Amino acid sequence: MIKIKNLHWKYGEKKILEDINLEIERGKFYSIIGPNGSGKTTLLRNIARILEPQKNTILIDNKDIMDFQNKELAKKIASVPQNTEISFDFSCHDIVMMGRTPYLKRFETEKAEDKIIVREAMETTNTWELRNKSINELSGGERQRVIISRALAQEPDIILLDEPISHLDIHHQVRIMDNIKALNQKKKFSVIAVFHDLNLAAQYSDTLILLNHGKIISLGKPEEVITKKNIKEVYHMDVYMMKNPTNGKPHMIVLPTVNKSFSDDINF
Repeated sequence: MIKIKNLHWKYGEKKILEDINLEIERGKFYSIIGPNGSGKTTLLRNIARILEPQKNTILIDNKDIMDFQNKELAKKIASVPQNTEISFDFSCHDIVMMGRTPYLKRFETEKAEDKIIVREAMETTNTWELRNKSINELSGGERQRVIISRALAQEPDIILLDEPISHLDIHHQVRIMDNIKALNQKKKFSVIAVFHDLNLAAQYSDTLILLNHGKIISLGKPEEVITKKNIKEVYHMDVYMMKNPTNGKPHMIVLPTVNKSFSDDINF
């Protein structure tokens, strides 16, 4: 569905991505992990065409991403950015309805079908009760859920998520991720997400992409990527690895770095 071939990207003279080669399959859940500054968000922005990749480096259904018209690309890709600040004082319902724009002709108003899709998207993220509120009245977590709703309402083939649950409490983290995973399996759209939480990435992903210094260090199933060796090499941390007892996915526990004599003096 997506082919990335020899993608390089730099800001000025600073190399951010080097020789990225990937194939993204339809209906699969991919997570991009790696330390700060490894190129995760830059890779996502190239796929979203927020940053302009070189010709013939990113193909969607064998068509160069640079050859898509904006509306055509919007039917293929929906993006949830890290920064969800919105300058204009729209209602939450209007924000989510914007996800239907690629399907409307010029000056055409939304149809009954569009309204149904928007309601379903907002109910999925538990934001329907916020529909009449201004987007600027919401907390950061509520606003993030509304932006995820807009992406779902867009009904794309690919959803790009950049730290999609960073502002959410644990209840909404689990609910949103469970719903996105269920829709990913039911509707067969692809998900490419950036995560800092490696355990969360392992829990929901079919494939992990581990980046460091703009290069792919490891690519494969969670148990192939989240290993003691890889974590030590990339994050410079010692970890204890175990299997999640509910699904067999790898679960990582970071070992403390304080020396024993100091930790023995700490009272809990």
